[in-house]
Amino acid sequence: MAGILRLVTQSPPGRVQNVTKSLESLSSTDWIRHKFTKSRIPDKVFQPSPEAHEKYGGDPQHPHKLHIVTRIKSVQRRPYWEKEMIKVLGLEKAHTPQVHKNIPSVNAKLKVVKHLIRIQPLKLPQGLPTEEEMSETCLKTTGSEETSFLSH
Repeated sequence: MAGILRLVTQSPPGRVQNVTKSLESLSSTDWIRHKFTKSRIPDKVFQPSPEAHEKYGGDPQHPHKLHIVTRIKSVQRRPYWEKEMIKVLGLEKAHTPQVHKNIPSVNAKLKVVKHLIRIQPLKLPQGLPTEEEMSETCLKTTGSEETSFLSH
């Protein structure tokens, strides 16, 4: 930029017009760069929709606290960032459920690999189990928790 300013200040008036024309032609090519760097996904895709809550049985006022995340597709021939995200989420083994919190930071990670995983809400009819009940609690593949009381 300093070189262009030096040309403008030290050159005759006819040459200044040539410099300004070349600058105009550079700025007219910015639309090409803008066209290829702009996201082509419409904004409405990222907005929450009430139809999705009705379809999946969710309640937007009282969201579930935990997700059950299962990897259902292979990570072979996928980009390195998806493979790394699968490792971060602990989903290296397919069809093995992992429990994750329903918080924005985890949801952002899940969004990166959403085409490779299945996300289900964890249904806890009796509420969160206590420390004593943890050993007697079994997690079903349907996303519900079952507490069986063992007799000693």
